[in-house]
Amino acid sequence: MWSPESYLTALRFAAERHAGQTVPGTELPYLVHVTSVAAEVMRGLALEPMAAPDLAVTCALLHDVVEDTATELAEVAAGFGDPVARGVAALSKDARLAKDEQLDDSLRRIRDCPREVWAVKLADRITNLQPPPIRWTADKRRRYQAEARRIHAALAGGHAALGERLAEMIERYTAYLEPA
Repeated sequence: MWSPESYLTALRFAAERHAGQTVPGTELPYLVHVTSVAAEVMRGLALEPMAAPDLAVTCALLHDVVEDTATELAEVAAGFGDPVARGVAALSKDARLAKDEQLDDSLRRIRDCPREVWAVKLADRITNLQPPPIRWTADKRRRYQAEARRIHAALAGGHAALGERLAEMIERYTAYLEPA
C-alpha cells in the first residue's frame, strides 16, 4: 500500500511547483492533471499491486515538475530520492531532441526503469485521452491517438490493468476523430 504521508509530501511539492499553471485548454489548476494521473495509478495498484507503490504514486504526482517548471532533477532527488528522480527523468521529454524523436526516447528510458514508472506513463496517457482541445485539428487528434497506441504497445506489459484501461480509452478517443 502507498503511504498517505509520502503522497501528501509529493502533492505539496507538485502544488508549489505547478502554482499558477493550468491544464491546457482549460482554466483548471494543473494540479488537477497530476492528481488525476495519481488517481489512475492508485486505481491500478488496487487492481494489480506492485512492489513499490510509493514510487509509482510519487512519480505520478511529480511526473511533470522537471518538464514543465523550473524544478531541477537534483531537487527531486534531494526531496524524494534517486529512484523517484530517475523515474521523473524518464517521464520527462528531452527538449534537446527533435519533437518527433522525443516520445521514442522517453519510452526507451521508461522501459529501463522499474515497472512502477511504466504504470505512470500509462496513467498519464489515460488521463490525457479526454476530449481534446477545440483548437486541435482532426490530424492532430489522429496523431495523438496514434501516440497513445505506441505507448500502449511499448508499456502495457508493465501493468495489465492500466494497459487494459489505456486500450479502452484509446478506443473511446475514436469518437473525437470525426468532425463535430
